[in-house]
Amino acid sequence: QVQLVESGGGLVQAGGSLRLSCAASGRTLSSYAMGWFRQAPGKERQFVAGITRNGGTIDYAMSVKGRFTISRDNANNMGFLQMDSLKPEDTAVYYCAARVYEFGALSRRYEYNYWGQGTQVTVSS
Repeated sequence: QVQLVESGGGLVQAGGSLRLSCAASGRTLSSYAMGWFRQAPGKERQFVAGITRNGGTIDYAMSVKGRFTISRDNANNMGFLQMDSLKPEDTAVYYCAARVYEFGALSRRYEYNYWGQGTQVTVSS
């Protein structure tokens, strides 16, 4: 199995940028598709972005498309989420996740097998 640790969250003004990192240990990250999800207080955890094992397929939630960029560095067992043009509604705890199943929609939360502990992102207006 793989262990995931997120970092890079923080407080930023609207319009600013943050880069989240996801460090994997245990099994090599290249064995998994990866996703980023977020959860705001009182709301369900929602899909943000996903990427297949070799990066050949990427998907984004409509709310972040054009502002966020997901990437991965399999050689260093790292995943990233570059967040630009941040809005107050992006405020949430952001989670990195990995799944064994390579095929199908990357947005399916229940198909992810492993999760990090989350990192808080707060965007002030």
